[in-house]
Amino acid sequence: QGVAQGRTWARPEAEAGAMVQGVVIEDGKIVVVDPATGEVVGRVPVSSAEEVGAVIARAKAAQVAWAERSLAERGALLKEACKKLAESQEELAKTIVKEMGKVLAEAIEEVGGAVAKDDFIDLVVEANKPIVMNEGKSIVIRQPHGVVSICAPWNFPADELLLLAIPALVAGNTVVVKPSEVAPMTGAKVMEALMAVLPSGVANLVQGDGVVGGALVQHPDVAMCAMTGSSATGKKIMESCSNSLKRLVLELGGKDPMVVFADADLDKAAEDAVAFSLMNCGQFGRRA
Repeated sequence: QGVAQGRTWARPEAEAGAMVQGVVIEDGKIVVVDPATGEVVGRVPVSSAEEVGAVIARAKAAQVAWAERSLAERGALLKEACKKLAESQEELAKTIVKEMGKVLAEAIEEVGGAVAKDDFIDLVVEANKPIVMNEGKSIVIRQPHGVVSICAPWNFPADELLLLAIPALVAGNTVVVKPSEVAPMTGAKVMEALMAVLPSGVANLVQGDGVVGGALVQHPDVAMCAMTGSSATGKKIMESCSNSLKRLVLELGGKDPMVVFADADLDKAAEDAVAFSLMNCGQFGRRA
């Protein structure tokens, strides 16, 4: 049980080794299990309420100096961080396989996309540039919010983390990232690269389940929340953010229906239906 900023939360039966969303938390640590073998491959300490508060304070203290750097400089540092991550591509892919369960070929593909973010960063930099309107009479300037909390998913634990973090960081925010409790070691490896390159306090890591995620969302010094995950969790985050009108970005789960029209190529449609139903252990949303 813990307390943060006047709010109390509890992890049911945590002392006895509670299972939360299929993940065992025992003696204050996430027990990471290889879904293919059932082997315990790691134990990751869960961040305490005090640690979460300290990390948010560090991110808040670093935010002004980070925002004062030029947009181009922030983009360049993030490209450097992705290059740093590329140095451990093979190790990162193998970690994803052990934690999440996808096959190695798909993990390698994910990591390849995660480290090749130059074009994406350029797009985000361009989107943050001032816009001159009304023949120079008006100008739109984008300003950072402050500290952004990020709750990353487990189906693409490396790439999705970066897709949430990079836009926030380019815009001049600092981030506190909580990887999915299903893939905490993958998230830690990604954050290790960011923290090695970016100034101290700009990119920060906490670990845990929904209890830790709730502490992040509720904290008054967190100005914006970003999460990819289940619709049920998204509803809880939206409700929590509504109390203080925090900005939020949600990408919520679900398997989309596939509509095949009469004039479609049925062979291609069938191939697509099978591929996107089975790839990534079935954990892949598809709109068709």
